[in-house]
Amino acid sequence: MNTLPLKLSLALALAFPWNLAAVHARNGVEVGGNSAFTNLVPAESVERSAAQEYGQMLQQAASKNALGGKDHPQVKRLRAIAQRIIPHAMEWNPRAREWKWEVNLMGSSQINAFCMPGGKIAFYSGILDKLKLTDDEVAMVMGHEIAHALREHARERMGKNAATGIGASVLSQLLGLGQVGQTVTQYGAQLLTLQFSREDESEADLVGMELGARAGFDPRAGITLWQKMSAAAKGAPPQWLSTHPSGSTRIAEMEANLPRVMPLYQKARAAR
Repeated sequence: MNTLPLKLSLALALAFPWNLAAVHARNGVEVGGNSAFTNLVPAESVERSAAQEYGQMLQQAASKNALGGKDHPQVKRLRAIAQRIIPHAMEWNPRAREWKWEVNLMGSSQINAFCMPGGKIAFYSGILDKLKLTDDEVAMVMGHEIAHALREHARERMGKNAATGIGASVLSQLLGLGQVGQTVTQYGAQLLTLQFSREDESEADLVGMELGARAGFDPRAGITLWQKMSAAAKGAPPQWLSTHPSGSTRIAEMEANLPRVMPLYQKARAAR
C-alpha cells in the first residue's frame, strides 16, 4: 500500500470528512465509515467503467459457450440467493438502490467470484463445483463480494492511487475532481486486478456475514467456507484467496463477531 505524504493526508481528511452514518450504534457489525479517498473518484465513472468491463467479460464467456443461461440450475440458485441479500445492501450504500444488479455464472475451473462496482456479480463454476458450497456458504461468498462494492473498495484504491501519483502540489485540482474525472475511465480494465488491503478483506468478511444473516443465511457458514478454502489452497492459494488474510486469522475474526450477527440470522429465520 502506498503511503501518502502527511500534508496530503491531512488535507484530504479536512476536505472529505468520513462518512459517519455507519459509525453510530447499531445491531450488527461495526466497521466505521467509507474512506475519504473514495471522494477523489466519481462513483458514476467507476460504475460505468465496471459495467463496460463486465459486459465485455460476458460477451467473451458467451463466445466460448461458457456463460450460464437463465435456466441453468446454478444460475437460478445464485440469482435466488442474490434476491434475498440485495435488499439488505441499501443500508450500507444508498447508491445501491440505483444499481442495475446482475448475477451471472461463468464456466471456469477457477475458484473465484466477484462483484464489480454497480452490483455486477459473477461466480465461476469452479468455486461451486470444487468446494461443493452449500447455499449458506454461497451467501457468505456473495455477501463478501457485494460488501467490496458497497464499501467502494475499488473506488478507494483508485482514489489513493490518483492522490499518490499526482501529489499534494495539485491537491487543489483534485478537490475540483476535474483531473481525476478525466482519468478514471482508464481504470476499467484494472477493476479485477486492483489489490485490496487486508483491512478491506476483513471488512468485507464482516459486512458479508451481516448481509447473509439478515437475508436468513447462517453466518457460521463463513467459517466452514474458509475451512474449505484453506484446504483447497494446499500451498498454492486459489485466485479468490491469494490477496486475502490467512484462513486462521479471518476465521478467528468471524467467530468473534458471530454474537453480533447470529441474532439477525435468528430473527430472519423466524420471519420466513
